[in-house]
Amino acid sequence: MSTRFLWGGSTSAFQFEGGGHEGNKGLSLYDIREKKTGIKYSLTSDFYHHYHEDIKLIHEMGFSAFRMSIAWTRIYPTGIESKPNMEGIQFYQNVFKELKKYNIEPVVTLFHWDMPQYLIDNYNGFYSSERNCQIFCVNRFFS
Repeated sequence: MSTRFLWGGSTSAFQFEGGGHEGNKGLSLYDIREKKTGIKYSLTSDFYHHYHEDIKLIHEMGFSAFRMSIAWTRIYPTGIESKPNMEGIQFYQNVFKELKKYNIEPVVTLFHWDMPQYLIDNYNGFYSSERNCQIFCVNRFFS
């Protein structure tokens, strides 16, 4: 097998992260959907509180990569802030440090359908400047 092959698992923030009402995270369309359907997207498997144990398990499975998404609403709670939410930044920095500790390569998706509800309500979604979060994350975490 090629040494460039990445063996791993994948998640998305709204399906996996939890902590949906913590760390100054804003409302996403899934938080609104939770109210309508009763499905607890805000809790999930609670990676937000258990990422140390979860990443250790990923390591024990022999994975060399972990595909995850960054919750836009954890970085920019409404999507229009001029400065990012530092609690969200700290959470993702801690996750990346834990992955590095186990030599696991993060493969990051910057948008996995969890748009800030504020952008939907006030700007009809992507008619706003959706690149704000993407540009910030690339510059902050990967440069």
